[in-house]
Amino acid sequence: MSQTFSEAELDQLFRTARTRNGWRPEPVPETLIRELYDLLKWGPTSANLSPGRFVFLTTEAAKARLAPHLSNANRPKTLAAPVVALVAYDLKFAEHAPRLFPHAPGVKDWFGDPAVAQETAFRNGTLQGAYLILAARALGLDCGPMSGFDAKGVDAVFFADTSWRTNFICNLGYGSEENLFERLPRLPFEEVCRIL
Repeated sequence: MSQTFSEAELDQLFRTARTRNGWRPEPVPETLIRELYDLLKWGPTSANLSPGRFVFLTTEAAKARLAPHLSNANRPKTLAAPVVALVAYDLKFAEHAPRLFPHAPGVKDWFGDPAVAQETAFRNGTLQGAYLILAARALGLDCGPMSGFDAKGVDAVFFADTSWRTNFICNLGYGSEENLFERLPRLPFEEVCRIL
């Protein structure tokens, strides 16, 4: 039987967690990045096919390659982040189907239509990006997920001649109070939910 999280743990994951725009200079060790992936990979995806792909930029040189493709508003905070995660998805994710969903030998054929593969990869890769954020918060990291970049430019620099495509970017590290907005409102249940 599942147990609920404590109030403090729920705060850390959701209620008091903030999108960070400023970063303390402490590095994020590679061991923690690996632990982050080893946690997020357990989140569910369609037929366990796990199309999410992640590139963790940790060096100034790697971030400099990204910089020209960021919006002016996003460039300074991204270059200051200890880690920049490129959250991507693999259009050829179904090639791993025999290993990841072995009890259904024909599963790879479900995604032979490129439009179906694109939709499935994007949807489930996005889910995995959300798992990355929750896993990072659970491990004590702060996050700054964002759009505001030229995806085709990022793909050309980091994913040329591959089947990977950029979805979004998520800065990771230990957040500072720099440029932290007031806590913004969220829509109430009554406006956005229905129980039928």
